[in-house]
Amino acid sequence: MNASSVPGNAHDDRFNEVLALIQNAKQQAMQAVNTQLIELYWQVGAYISRKLEQAEWGDSVVSQLAEHLAQTQPGLRGFTRSNLFRMRQFYETYHAEEKVAPLVRQLSWSHNLIIFSQSKRPEEREFYVRLAVQEKWSKRELERQFKTALFERSVTQPAKISAVLRQAHPAALEIFRDAYMLEFLDLPGGHAETDLHKGLMARLKEFLSELGRDFCFVGSEYPLQVGGCDFSLDLLFFHRGLNCLVAIELKVGRFKPEYLGKLNFYLEALDRKERKPHENPAIGVLLCASKDDEVVEYALNRSLSPALIAEYQVQLPDKQLLQAKLHEFYALNIAQGEEE
Repeated sequence: MNASSVPGNAHDDRFNEVLALIQNAKQQAMQAVNTQLIELYWQVGAYISRKLEQAEWGDSVVSQLAEHLAQTQPGLRGFTRSNLFRMRQFYETYHAEEKVAPLVRQLSWSHNLIIFSQSKRPEEREFYVRLAVQEKWSKRELERQFKTALFERSVTQPAKISAVLRQAHPAALEIFRDAYMLEFLDLPGGHAETDLHKGLMARLKEFLSELGRDFCFVGSEYPLQVGGCDFSLDLLFFHRGLNCLVAIELKVGRFKPEYLGKLNFYLEALDRKERKPHENPAIGVLLCASKDDEVVEYALNRSLSPALIAEYQVQLPDKQLLQAKLHEFYALNIAQGEEE
Protein backbone atom coordinates (compact mmCIF):
# COMPACT_ATOMS: atom_id res chain seq x y z
CA MET A 1 0.00 0.00 0.00
CA ASN A 2 1.26 3.46 -0.88
CA ALA A 3 2.26 5.42 2.23
CA SER A 4 0.38 8.46 0.93
CA SER A 5 -2.91 6.52 0.96
CA VAL A 6 -2.61 5.03 4.46
CA PRO A 7 -5.69 6.02 6.51
CA GLY A 8 -4.90 8.83 8.93
CA ASN A 9 -1.74 9.85 7.09
CA ALA A 10 -1.35 13.64 7.42
CA HIS A 11 0.48 13.77 4.08
CA ASP A 12 -2.13 12.00 1.97
CA ASP A 13 -1.84 13.72 -1.43
CA ARG A 14 -5.26 12.53 -2.57
CA PHE A 15 -7.02 15.20 -0.54
CA ASN A 16 -4.90 18.23 -1.45
CA GLU A 17 -7.61 19.76 -3.63
CA VAL A 18 -10.20 19.49 -0.87
CA LEU A 19 -7.79 21.05 1.62
CA ALA A 20 -7.12 23.88 -0.84
CA LEU A 21 -10.86 24.50 -1.18
CA ILE A 22 -11.25 24.64 2.60
CA GLN A 23 -8.30 27.02 2.99
CA ASN A 24 -9.61 29.27 0.24
CA ALA A 25 -13.06 29.35 1.84
CA LYS A 26 -11.51 30.28 5.19
CA GLN A 27 -9.61 33.15 3.62
CA GLN A 28 -12.71 34.42 1.83
CA ALA A 29 -14.71 34.18 5.05
CA MET A 30 -12.09 36.17 6.95
CA GLN A 31 -12.04 38.80 4.22
CA ALA A 32 -15.84 39.01 4.29
CA VAL A 33 -15.82 39.47 8.06
CA ASN A 34 -13.18 42.20 7.78
CA THR A 35 -15.12 43.99 5.04
CA GLN A 36 -18.29 43.90 7.13
CA LEU A 37 -16.43 45.18 10.20
CA ILE A 38 -14.90 48.09 8.28
CA GLU A 39 -18.33 48.92 6.86
CA LEU A 40 -19.75 48.93 10.39
CA TYR A 41 -17.00 51.27 11.60
CA TRP A 42 -17.66 53.50 8.59
CA GLN A 43 -21.38 53.73 9.35
CA VAL A 44 -20.82 54.36 13.06
CA GLY A 45 -18.24 57.01 12.20
CA ALA A 46 -20.68 58.66 9.78
CA TYR A 47 -23.41 58.66 12.42
CA ILE A 48 -21.19 60.24 15.07
CA SER A 49 -19.83 62.77 12.59
CA ARG A 50 -23.33 63.82 11.60
CA LYS A 51 -24.47 64.18 15.21
CA LEU A 52 -21.46 66.28 16.16
CA GLU A 53 -21.65 68.41 13.03
CA GLN A 54 -25.31 69.20 13.64
CA ALA A 55 -24.52 70.04 17.27
CA GLU A 56 -26.94 67.37 18.46
CA TRP A 57 -24.11 65.75 20.39
CA GLY A 58 -21.08 66.95 22.26
CA ASP A 59 -17.92 64.98 22.95
CA SER A 60 -19.36 63.87 26.28
CA VAL A 61 -22.20 62.07 24.50
CA VAL A 62 -19.66 59.96 22.62
CA SER A 63 -18.19 58.98 25.98
CA GLN A 64 -21.67 58.07 27.19
CA LEU A 65 -22.19 55.97 24.06
CA ALA A 66 -18.99 54.05 24.77
CA GLU A 67 -20.11 53.42 28.36
CA HIS A 68 -23.58 52.36 27.22
CA LEU A 69 -22.18 49.87 24.71
CA ALA A 70 -19.82 48.45 27.33
CA GLN A 71 -22.73 47.89 29.73
CA THR A 72 -25.29 46.55 27.28
CA GLN A 73 -22.87 44.60 25.06
CA PRO A 74 -20.31 43.16 27.51
CA GLY A 75 -18.61 40.97 24.90
CA LEU A 76 -18.29 43.73 22.33
CA ARG A 77 -14.77 44.94 21.58
CA GLY A 78 -13.44 47.93 19.71
CA PHE A 79 -16.04 50.50 20.78
CA THR A 80 -14.12 52.46 23.38
CA ARG A 81 -14.36 56.24 23.44
CA SER A 82 -11.04 56.65 21.64
CA ASN A 83 -11.97 54.11 18.98
CA LEU A 84 -15.35 55.75 18.39
CA PHE A 85 -13.56 59.01 17.67
CA ARG A 86 -11.22 57.11 15.36
CA MET A 87 -14.26 55.81 13.48
CA ARG A 88 -15.44 59.37 13.08
CA GLN A 89 -11.98 60.40 11.85
CA PHE A 90 -11.93 57.40 9.50
CA TYR A 91 -15.21 58.43 7.91
CA GLU A 92 -14.36 62.12 7.70
CA THR A 93 -10.97 61.33 6.17
CA TYR A 94 -12.23 59.21 3.30
CA HIS A 95 -15.92 59.93 2.67
CA ALA A 96 -15.14 62.55 -0.01
CA GLU A 97 -12.42 60.47 -1.69
CA GLU A 98 -14.37 58.38 -4.18
CA LYS A 99 -11.34 56.49 -5.51
CA VAL A 100 -9.87 55.59 -2.13
CA ALA A 101 -13.02 54.87 -0.10
CA PRO A 102 -13.67 51.45 -1.72
CA LEU A 103 -10.03 50.44 -1.17
CA VAL A 104 -9.96 51.10 2.57
CA ARG A 105 -12.66 48.45 2.97
CA GLN A 106 -10.13 45.89 1.72
CA LEU A 107 -7.72 46.68 4.56
CA SER A 108 -7.92 45.69 8.19
CA TRP A 109 -8.77 48.26 10.84
CA SER A 110 -5.17 48.13 12.08
CA HIS A 111 -3.89 48.93 8.58
CA ASN A 112 -6.31 51.83 8.25
CA LEU A 113 -5.34 53.25 11.64
CA ILE A 114 -1.67 53.23 10.69
CA ILE A 115 -2.29 54.93 7.36
CA PHE A 116 -4.63 57.74 8.33
CA SER A 117 -2.82 58.46 11.59
CA GLN A 118 0.69 58.63 10.10
CA SER A 119 -0.01 60.19 6.69
CA LYS A 120 0.35 63.95 6.48
CA ARG A 121 -1.15 64.53 3.03
CA PRO A 122 -4.15 63.14 1.13
CA GLU A 123 -1.87 61.91 -1.65
CA GLU A 124 0.28 60.12 0.92
CA ARG A 125 -2.78 58.34 2.32
CA GLU A 126 -3.84 57.26 -1.15
CA PHE A 127 -0.29 56.11 -1.94
CA TYR A 128 -0.13 53.79 1.07
CA VAL A 129 -3.71 52.57 0.76
CA ARG A 130 -3.18 51.54 -2.86
CA LEU A 131 0.15 49.86 -2.18
CA ALA A 132 -1.09 48.09 0.96
CA VAL A 133 -3.94 46.60 -1.07
CA GLN A 134 -1.78 45.83 -4.10
CA GLU A 135 1.18 44.37 -2.21
CA LYS A 136 -0.93 42.77 0.54
CA TRP A 137 1.41 44.14 3.17
CA SER A 138 1.19 42.81 6.69
CA LYS A 139 0.77 45.34 9.48
CA ARG A 140 4.46 44.99 10.27
CA GLU A 141 5.52 45.59 6.67
CA LEU A 142 3.23 48.62 6.39
CA GLU A 143 4.81 50.14 9.48
CA ARG A 144 8.24 49.43 8.00
CA GLN A 145 7.35 51.26 4.78
CA PHE A 146 6.44 54.34 6.80
CA LYS A 147 9.76 54.10 8.64
CA THR A 148 11.63 53.88 5.34
CA ALA A 149 9.75 56.98 4.11
CA LEU A 150 8.69 55.20 0.94
CA PHE A 151 6.26 57.94 -0.07
CA GLU A 152 8.78 60.74 0.36
CA ARG A 153 11.43 58.78 -1.53
CA SER A 154 9.06 57.88 -4.36
CA VAL A 155 8.03 61.50 -4.91
CA THR A 156 11.39 63.22 -4.52
CA GLN A 157 13.63 60.45 -5.89
CA PRO A 158 11.96 58.71 -8.85
CA ALA A 159 13.67 55.69 -10.38
CA LYS A 160 16.50 56.35 -12.85
CA ILE A 161 15.56 54.29 -15.90
CA SER A 162 16.68 54.26 -19.52
CA ALA A 163 14.52 55.75 -22.28
CA VAL A 164 14.15 52.28 -23.80
CA LEU A 165 12.72 50.91 -20.56
CA ARG A 166 10.43 53.92 -20.19
CA GLN A 167 9.03 53.41 -23.69
CA ALA A 168 8.69 49.64 -23.42
CA HIS A 169 7.13 49.69 -19.96
CA PRO A 170 5.56 53.02 -18.94
CA ALA A 171 4.61 51.44 -15.61
CA ALA A 172 8.27 50.82 -14.77
CA LEU A 173 8.49 54.10 -12.84
CA GLU A 174 5.84 52.79 -10.45
CA ILE A 175 7.41 49.35 -10.14
CA PHE A 176 11.10 50.13 -9.69
CA ARG A 177 12.67 52.46 -7.14
CA ASP A 178 15.62 54.78 -7.01
CA ALA A 179 16.75 53.23 -3.72
CA TYR A 180 16.02 49.94 -1.99
CA MET A 181 16.09 49.66 1.79
CA LEU A 182 18.08 46.65 2.99
CA GLU A 183 18.33 47.57 6.66
CA PHE A 184 17.09 44.09 7.56
CA LEU A 185 20.46 42.64 6.46
CA ASP A 186 22.35 44.31 9.33
CA LEU A 187 25.41 44.67 7.13
CA PRO A 188 28.48 46.35 8.63
CA GLY A 189 30.28 49.23 6.99
CA GLY A 190 32.83 48.12 4.42
CA HIS A 191 30.99 44.89 3.65
CA ALA A 192 32.00 42.83 0.63
CA GLU A 193 29.84 41.89 -2.34
CA THR A 194 29.74 38.30 -1.09
CA ASP A 195 28.31 39.54 2.23
CA LEU A 196 25.60 41.44 0.39
CA HIS A 197 24.80 38.48 -1.84
CA LYS A 198 24.68 35.96 1.00
CA GLY A 199 22.59 38.33 3.10
CA LEU A 200 20.01 38.74 0.36
CA MET A 201 19.76 35.00 -0.11
CA ALA A 202 19.38 34.44 3.63
CA ARG A 203 16.65 37.10 3.81
CA LEU A 204 15.09 36.46 0.42
CA LYS A 205 11.53 36.81 1.72
CA GLU A 206 12.23 40.32 3.00
CA PHE A 207 14.07 41.23 -0.20
CA LEU A 208 11.14 40.08 -2.33
CA SER A 209 8.82 42.18 -0.20
CA GLU A 210 11.05 45.20 -0.76
CA LEU A 211 11.16 44.57 -4.52
CA GLY A 212 7.40 44.17 -4.85
CA ARG A 213 4.74 41.48 -4.93
CA ASP A 214 5.02 40.56 -8.62
CA PHE A 215 8.71 39.66 -8.40
CA CYS A 216 9.44 35.93 -8.42
CA PHE A 217 12.87 34.51 -7.64
CA VAL A 218 14.49 32.49 -10.43
CA GLY A 219 18.08 31.94 -9.39
CA SER A 220 21.26 33.10 -7.71
CA GLU A 221 24.60 33.22 -9.55
CA TYR A 222 22.57 32.23 -12.58
CA PRO A 223 24.83 30.54 -15.18
CA LEU A 224 25.02 31.94 -18.71
CA GLN A 225 27.18 30.53 -21.47
CA VAL A 226 28.15 32.61 -24.47
CA GLY A 227 30.52 31.16 -27.02
CA GLY A 228 32.95 29.05 -25.07
CA CYS A 229 32.84 31.24 -21.96
CA ASP A 230 30.87 30.81 -18.75
CA PHE A 231 29.32 33.77 -16.96
CA SER A 232 27.37 34.16 -13.75
CA LEU A 233 24.54 36.63 -13.15
CA ASP A 234 24.19 37.72 -9.51
CA LEU A 235 20.41 37.46 -9.18
CA LEU A 236 17.63 36.63 -11.61
CA PHE A 237 13.93 37.31 -11.05
CA PHE A 238 10.76 37.25 -13.12
CA HIS A 239 8.16 40.01 -12.96
CA ARG A 240 4.65 38.72 -13.55
CA GLY A 241 3.14 42.10 -14.40
CA LEU A 242 5.83 43.06 -16.91
CA ASN A 243 6.10 39.45 -18.14
CA CYS A 244 9.87 39.49 -18.32
CA LEU A 245 13.06 38.39 -16.63
CA VAL A 246 14.73 40.94 -14.35
CA ALA A 247 18.49 40.65 -13.89
CA ILE A 248 20.05 42.28 -10.83
CA GLU A 249 23.78 42.91 -10.61
CA LEU A 250 25.19 43.86 -7.21
CA LYS A 251 27.93 46.44 -6.66
CA VAL A 252 29.14 47.40 -3.19
CA GLY A 253 30.85 50.55 -4.48
CA ARG A 254 29.81 53.68 -6.32
CA PHE A 255 28.24 53.31 -9.76
CA LYS A 256 30.65 53.38 -12.69
CA PRO A 257 29.53 53.75 -16.32
CA GLU A 258 31.42 50.61 -17.36
CA TYR A 259 29.11 48.51 -15.16
CA LEU A 260 26.32 49.18 -17.64
CA GLY A 261 28.19 47.46 -20.48
CA LYS A 262 28.41 44.20 -18.55
CA LEU A 263 24.73 44.40 -17.62
CA ASN A 264 23.78 44.97 -21.27
CA PHE A 265 25.78 41.88 -22.19
CA TYR A 266 23.84 39.80 -19.66
CA LEU A 267 20.51 41.13 -20.95
CA GLU A 268 21.41 40.18 -24.50
CA ALA A 269 22.37 36.69 -23.35
CA LEU A 270 19.10 36.30 -21.44
CA ASP A 271 17.04 37.42 -24.42
CA ARG A 272 18.80 35.06 -26.81
CA LYS A 273 19.14 32.01 -24.60
CA GLU A 274 16.58 32.17 -21.77
CA ARG A 275 13.62 34.30 -22.85
CA LYS A 276 10.53 32.37 -23.90
CA PRO A 277 8.57 33.38 -27.03
CA HIS A 278 5.67 34.92 -25.08
CA GLU A 279 7.91 36.97 -22.77
CA ASN A 280 9.07 40.56 -23.12
CA PRO A 281 12.78 41.47 -23.32
CA ALA A 282 14.68 41.19 -20.05
CA ILE A 283 15.20 44.21 -17.79
CA GLY A 284 18.45 44.91 -15.99
CA VAL A 285 18.99 46.52 -12.59
CA LEU A 286 22.35 47.71 -11.31
CA LEU A 287 22.07 47.83 -7.53
CA CYS A 288 24.96 49.90 -6.21
CA ALA A 289 25.95 51.17 -2.78
CA SER A 290 25.85 54.75 -4.09
CA LYS A 291 25.60 56.72 -7.31
CA ASP A 292 25.98 60.18 -8.75
CA ASP A 293 22.72 61.13 -10.46
CA GLU A 294 24.47 63.15 -13.16
CA VAL A 295 26.78 60.26 -14.01
CA VAL A 296 23.75 57.96 -14.10
CA GLU A 297 21.93 60.31 -16.45
CA TYR A 298 24.87 60.41 -18.86
CA ALA A 299 25.28 56.63 -18.73
CA LEU A 300 21.61 55.92 -19.42
CA ASN A 301 21.05 58.65 -22.00
CA ARG A 302 22.29 56.60 -24.96
CA SER A 303 21.70 53.16 -23.54
CA LEU A 304 19.75 50.92 -25.89
CA SER A 305 18.85 48.42 -23.17
CA PRO A 306 15.85 48.41 -20.81
CA ALA A 307 17.92 49.08 -17.71
CA LEU A 308 17.94 51.14 -14.55
CA ILE A 309 20.45 52.09 -11.90
CA ALA A 310 19.44 52.08 -8.25
CA GLU A 311 21.22 52.16 -4.94
CA TYR A 312 20.73 50.14 -1.80
CA GLN A 313 20.78 51.51 1.72
CA VAL A 314 21.58 49.45 4.81
CA GLN A 315 20.30 52.04 7.29
CA LEU A 316 16.91 53.71 7.56
CA PRO A 317 16.87 57.16 5.96
CA ASP A 318 16.55 60.45 7.81
CA LYS A 319 12.80 60.87 7.50
CA GLN A 320 12.80 64.49 8.65
CA LEU A 321 15.28 65.37 5.92
CA LEU A 322 13.16 63.60 3.31
CA GLN A 323 10.03 65.37 4.55
CA ALA A 324 11.85 68.69 4.19
CA LYS A 325 12.75 67.76 0.61
CA LEU A 326 9.14 66.80 -0.01
CA HIS A 327 7.98 70.17 1.29
CA GLU A 328 10.44 71.90 -1.06
CA PHE A 329 9.21 69.72 -3.93
CA TYR A 330 5.57 70.69 -3.41
CA ALA A 331 6.46 74.35 -2.87
CA LEU A 332 8.40 74.38 -6.14
CA ASN A 333 5.52 72.77 -8.03
CA ILE A 334 3.07 75.32 -6.63
CA ALA A 335 5.38 78.17 -7.61
CA GLN A 336 5.77 76.80 -11.14
CA GLY A 337 2.01 76.37 -11.42
CA GLU A 338 1.43 79.99 -10.45
CA GLU A 339 3.96 81.17 -13.05
CA GLU A 340 2.14 79.26 -15.77
